[in-house]
Amino acid sequence: MKKLLAFFFIALSLFSFSQDRKEIGNTFIKTLLVDKDIEKAHTFFDPSIAGQIPAAQLKEITTQLSEQLGSLKQILEVNNEKETYYYYSEFEKSKLDIQVTFNEANKIIGFFFVPHKIFDKADDKTAFKIKSDDIELKGTLLVPASDNKKKLVIFVHGSGPQDRDETIGENKPFKDIAEYLYTHGIASYRYDKRTYSNPETFNEQFTVEQETINDAINAALYFKNNKDYQDYQILVLGHSQGAFLMPKIAEKAQASKYIFLAGNARPLQNLLVEQFEYIHAIEPDKISQEAVQNIKKQVAFLNSSQFNLNTPKSELPLGQPVAYWKYLKDYNQLNEVKKIKEPMFFAQGGKDYQVTEKDFNLWKNELKNDKTAVFKFYPALSHLFIPVSGKPSPKNYEIKGKVDEQFLKDLVQFILK
Repeated sequence: MKKLLAFFFIALSLFSFSQDRKEIGNTFIKTLLVDKDIEKAHTFFDPSIAGQIPAAQLKEITTQLSEQLGSLKQILEVNNEKETYYYYSEFEKSKLDIQVTFNEANKIIGFFFVPHKIFDKADDKTAFKIKSDDIELKGTLLVPASDNKKKLVIFVHGSGPQDRDETIGENKPFKDIAEYLYTHGIASYRYDKRTYSNPETFNEQFTVEQETINDAINAALYFKNNKDYQDYQILVLGHSQGAFLMPKIAEKAQASKYIFLAGNARPLQNLLVEQFEYIHAIEPDKISQEAVQNIKKQVAFLNSSQFNLNTPKSELPLGQPVAYWKYLKDYNQLNEVKKIKEPMFFAQGGKDYQVTEKDFNLWKNELKNDKTAVFKFYPALSHLFIPVSGKPSPKNYEIKGKVDEQFLKDLVQFILK
């Protein structure tokens, strides 16, 4: 979809603000996606953009969007940051933000479809910010008012730009888990990952330290050293990539316990090949044979002696820069996890095609002599710890579900033990 929609342009400086922009954006979206009056919608663009996106191209893009998302049902809410407005929109097949940027003349100079961005409301008492290196982590802090067990869990996301709820399709697993913990007297803090909130902070030299590890450590240490939480036990919960990187987080987080949810014990690049092959086999329209061969070629190069610090990222998996992959190649999570002295909880779903029972068993075997490590396998649960039926596939994420209660009970038992 990005190739179809990547006509986002840098906004001009804002010298004045118009109260009419919200309504102008509403009218533009209705004209384009409901009335399908392409010529009229095209007139909302600034001439600098209109010249680059002819009406015929806009019509083609709109048609393909309709095929992918279905019809626009309603705009759920509107938020803005200066000159950029986010129209949280419900389509037949998905929900996302339509991002519209205006210039000082109230003409559109940016138009993009992006994952829904969470905006903290002024009256939201659970909104909480923490300074982490060069940014503020914006998140949600839930602290039970009664029956407080004095335990606080820090949530660490999976790969990619993730919001604090770890929204994936119609599901919000982090929100489900945090709210369940809250009802059982357990506090939590979940924040927007910096690839979601501050993607501009990344450059070619960044690694998973900047992407994930440092922010998780900073969040844990914030509560560890905050006088208001001196009598709390701090725990860190990582999902997928967050669990994969947990041994590095544990080096400095000073937490009391660590929770690994569907973390890969094998090298990430090797899992990518397995994932691409699996999805191609069940949904070839999503990942082509060409894409499978390409990822195999990139991973083979990455794993070879030819890989070096001068390798262009075009030759590497996912288009990530060389520094990113160099760090991961040097990282051995199975060696590092043995250094953790605190109790650990490992959970794995049997319907998870992204991280599988192979990984779960590798963790389990590596820690077979650690009597404090707890391992739980759930045959019917997906990568999000939501029950699914049939053969697992990406389509599972499009169906709204809730995190499994038995898993949640086991998690609470570990936290309170």
